[in-house]
Amino acid sequence: MAAKFELYEDKSGGFRFRLKAGNGEVIAVSESYKTKAAAQNGIESVKKNAGDASVDDQTS
Repeated sequence: MAAKFELYEDKSGGFRFRLKAGNGEVIAVSESYKTKAAAQNGIESVKKNAGDASVDDQTS
C-alpha cells in the first residue's frame, strides 16, 4: 500500500492532516488550520516540497 494523507477535523474544530506510510504508521502530523482549504493547501505544499528537502541534523 502506498503512503497517504488523511485530512480530519480535530477536537477544537480545526483541520489537520497526517501522513501515513504504506504500513499505516503515522510519519507526520500537521498543525491545526482554521479552514479545510488551508489544510488542503498544506498537503499540496508537503507534496511539492518534501521530495527535494535536505536533512539538517542538529544533534550533537
